[in-house]
Amino acid sequence: MGRKRHCRAFRLCGNLKSGYMSLPKVIAELVEAQDNFDSKAYANCFTETAVVFDEGKTFKGKAEIEDWIEKANKEYQVTMNPLEYSEMKQTLKAEIAGSFPGSPLVLTYHYEFRDGLIQSLEIV
Repeated sequence: MGRKRHCRAFRLCGNLKSGYMSLPKVIAELVEAQDNFDSKAYANCFTETAVVFDEGKTFKGKAEIEDWIEKANKEYQVTMNPLEYSEMKQTLKAEIAGSFPGSPLVLTYHYEFRDGLIQSLEIV
């Protein structure tokens, strides 16, 4: 388990409105897992057959997703600050910061959901 950080108020789990944003439970859990550098909790936000597309690479299944985020956490220590969520577009814009060139950046996370979990994630 990674270093613990306190979540900002709007990152509370479960469709709770706090601050100016309401995030679905699984997205709130994903952000919290990312900020805690907890690759296991991050991977648990995904279905068994989920797919992640990031930086031209594809990661399939929870085990591969957990391995990918574990390596990224060790190398870059990325944290997420959600800026805007669109339920209709199923997107989250977030400022990410870490030990990578150009930090911080604003990225868009495109989601597809199944049974309350993430089935597909594309980060652009």
